[in-house]
Amino acid sequence: MPELNALAGRRIAVLAVDGFEKVELAVPVAALKMEGADVDIISLHPGRIRGVNLHEPASKVHVDKTLDQASPAEYNGLLIPGGFINPDLLRQSAEARDFVRVFDRQRKPIATLCHGPWLLASAGLTSRRTMTSWPGIRDDMVNAGATWLDREVVRDGNWVTSRGPQDMVPFVSAMTELFSGAAGAQSVEQATRSDPQREEPPALVVNSVRWLPRPSFRTILGVALIGMGLAATGRRRPDYRMSQAPERHRLGHA
Repeated sequence: MPELNALAGRRIAVLAVDGFEKVELAVPVAALKMEGADVDIISLHPGRIRGVNLHEPASKVHVDKTLDQASPAEYNGLLIPGGFINPDLLRQSAEARDFVRVFDRQRKPIATLCHGPWLLASAGLTSRRTMTSWPGIRDDMVNAGATWLDREVVRDGNWVTSRGPQDMVPFVSAMTELFSGAAGAQSVEQATRSDPQREEPPALVVNSVRWLPRPSFRTILGVALIGMGLAATGRRRPDYRMSQAPERHRLGHA
């Protein structure tokens, strides 16, 4: 176990954008600060970013720096929260992919969970690594060259990965050990093949989504307005063939 204030004097970057799973950012960040770390939220845009609880909007957090203002050289470790939306947006950002590549190239510790490993895969870093993730993206990790294990926490060199919020307690402990440089935190899991894909999705998540509240009138109105705007744009778009017809007619009789 890491000693009290094991991260005093260390700076940790948290890379996230709108759609991050709130518990996967809030709980690890609170733990990091309790251990004495300085934490910066780094994102694609300034201001505030919106969290989610599964598919429901959650509260926002303040962005300390945008990616173009942050340098990996300033930080001792990197945390990448998950969620369905956050890592999907990050993996499409060249700046975000470059940011994690620098951390890994310098062998600085990286901790991520749930869908967060999507970003590592898109950065081309998962080949020959041993890791875990949200079970639903197991095939993505295997297809990206990783050995995937269905375990609450997997340590491989400078990485700690975890399956999701259900494993938050062991993840926070392993993350703290990794960022502190505690003995044993750099161990590699011994595995020659990936664990199989799950036979069915987790009942807790399925039931949670089924019992989400109905959309509010504001949400329905917003979707309707977007649809009307798209329809209006389509009506205003000129038909290419019709616009070219007079020109072809003139050319044919020139």
